[in-house]
Amino acid sequence: MAFLNMEQQTWAFTFGILGNIISLMVFLSPLPTFYRVFRKKSTEGFQSTPYVVTLFSCMLWIFYALLKSGSELLVTINGVGCVIETVYIAMYLAYAPRPARALTAKMLLGLNVGVFGLVALVTMLLPKHGGSNLLRVHVLGWICVSVALSVFAAPLSIMRQVIRTKSVEFMPFSLSFFLVVSAVIWFAYGALKKDVFVAFPNVLGFVFGLVQMGLYMAYRKAKPAVVMVEEVKLPEHATKEVVAAAAPPHEGSRASCGAEVHPIDIVLPAEEPPVDAVEAAAAVQEEPQVAVVIDVVEPVTCAAAAAAAAGDGLVAQELAVIKPDMAIAVEV
Repeated sequence: MAFLNMEQQTWAFTFGILGNIISLMVFLSPLPTFYRVFRKKSTEGFQSTPYVVTLFSCMLWIFYALLKSGSELLVTINGVGCVIETVYIAMYLAYAPRPARALTAKMLLGLNVGVFGLVALVTMLLPKHGGSNLLRVHVLGWICVSVALSVFAAPLSIMRQVIRTKSVEFMPFSLSFFLVVSAVIWFAYGALKKDVFVAFPNVLGFVFGLVQMGLYMAYRKAKPAVVMVEEVKLPEHATKEVVAAAAPPHEGSRASCGAEVHPIDIVLPAEEPPVDAVEAAAAVQEEPQVAVVIDVVEPVTCAAAAAAAAGDGLVAQELAVIKPDMAIAVEV
């Protein structure tokens, strides 16, 4: 029995070392993201919640390992995890915009200081049974399990996004693979150490990791859904109506409703001889039929032009908004 127990402890130590290595790789997986944050001096919309929650989980597991004897390998990897997550959060606070920075600070104070302090206080107030921390270990162990389950369930939002967009851009295969390997190793470590609080949450982590890998294999070659917008060319007269309705001329502006309007300078002679009415009528008949409208006080709007077009259609294309300093030549 002693030999079997020693062999079991040896295998548990081996799996613990492997778990430390794999978990270190998982902790370092966001390095490319934070390198981009450092290079661009911007968080680019990334959220700090996963890193704050991971830091909280590492702190709880360190506290659990310190209460339970023979869990030194849990202390090492979670201690390294605390350092790495603290660096991530510090970089996020340095480059995040002010609202995101304030939210992250509130989460740190509320979760990693307030909640962790309350858990530590309640745990240490629990009585010992025969000098043993068994009750404290059980209470803290179930708290660690609940937090670990929430951490493992966090990728559910990413999986929902993959299904909706049919794109695996935000769910790299390497991260899902290492999560599965880490869950298997730590489950073996917990089973060999007869620690249900270590083994149980990794079952859920293994299942979620397999689901992520399955989604990756299903959508890795699928093209993301793209909304196609067909450009419809309107007729010329419809286009003019749409433009006129979208941007009506405001008071004091010059609008032509499709006709070209040019401001002109009218220079009148100092002394103009009177013209007989009969001669003027004859001149109008002999000259080209052009009417010049000058100094119109009330402007003609585009709506009036449309009404005139519906009425007789003679001068609909040439009506314009005319100001006192403008004139328009209209063929009649």
